[in-house]
Amino acid sequence: MAMSANSGGAAAAIGVILLAIGAPAGPAGQPALAADAPPTVTGGGVTLHSISTSLPAGDRIFPGGVRADAINKNCLACHSAGMVLTQPSLSRAGWQDEVGKMRNTYKAPVAAEDVPAIVDYLASLSGGNSRASQK
Repeated sequence: MAMSANSGGAAAAIGVILLAIGAPAGPAGQPALAADAPPTVTGGGVTLHSISTSLPAGDRIFPGGVRADAINKNCLACHSAGMVLTQPSLSRAGWQDEVGKMRNTYKAPVAAEDVPAIVDYLASLSGGNSRASQK
């Protein structure tokens, strides 16, 4: 595969950016200043500055104990419990379609044997546990 002369510079710029991602932040997650400033990369009329940010912890799980095991095991890799629990109510068939879409279209690694338990859990939300059903 042939590379142009500019592609090496782009690769170097990306490398510097990736190194800068781990640069320490100043107070309250603000970018460090002065001597502590992370590197900047300039090229082609564009200047990139590296910054740091802190994101909130997402350690919430689906409530329900053993009944929620399948959804906690399979769905939290991509979805937060808070996001799922505030979705509009769907019928059992609607949730079956959604879980099927996650597995077949998005290739989510959801175990086939866990699908019935996940659909049962999600369908039970229409019974009064989800925000949508409380409106």
